[in-house]
Amino acid sequence: MFDRFRSDGSDEPDDDEEARERMVRTVSRRVDEQRVLEALEAVPRHEFVPADRRGSAYADRPLPIGDGQTISAPHMVAIMAEKLDLESGEDVLEIGTGCGYHAAVTAELVGDEHVYSVEYGEELAEQAKGTFAEIGSDGISVRVGDGRQGWPEHAPYDAVYLTCAAADFPDPLVEQVRPGGRLLGPIGTGFQTLVHAEKRDDRCLERSEHGGVRFVTMRG
Repeated sequence: MFDRFRSDGSDEPDDDEEARERMVRTVSRRVDEQRVLEALEAVPRHEFVPADRRGSAYADRPLPIGDGQTISAPHMVAIMAEKLDLESGEDVLEIGTGCGYHAAVTAELVGDEHVYSVEYGEELAEQAKGTFAEIGSDGISVRVGDGRQGWPEHAPYDAVYLTCAAADFPDPLVEQVRPGGRLLGPIGTGFQTLVHAEKRDDRCLERSEHGGVRFVTMRG
């Protein structure tokens, strides 16, 4: 399962594989969906963290990745994937590429060519593209820009999720989701709540809240 991520064709070191398996077992206490757990196990998180943080790559907690940003805790990535109920072939827009880890997990569920990600920081975006190429997920599309504006050229999307907090779902993102599609993200400027919303045929959002969270703030 893991050899697709080795650019040199060698086997992955046992300690990384074992650490990732332990991480997935830990996350399985919070997430029931087997497809999501398999996606989490398929992605080498250590490839997405800075070299000086790789010893903590499979700890179930966020880690700094530079530019004031973080890689989300694995359980949060899994919870968000489960809440979105992603299916193979669905087109998904991610706001906040960061290091690319969350997008890579999403790609395991829907397919690389169905993931579009917008990152505000040019350096992070380039680093993510490079990591995607190294692990064989270079079908994921990344662009540099203001996440509030989304990526209208590829709309409509079946799902949009935010990896950064906003006061509310920006109007352009709501517009870029098809009727019946879903949005998910941390909403709030002080206290943040993970909010799931389904876009109805009348273009209004049917919302549900899923507990307090803490994410970096959306830039732009």
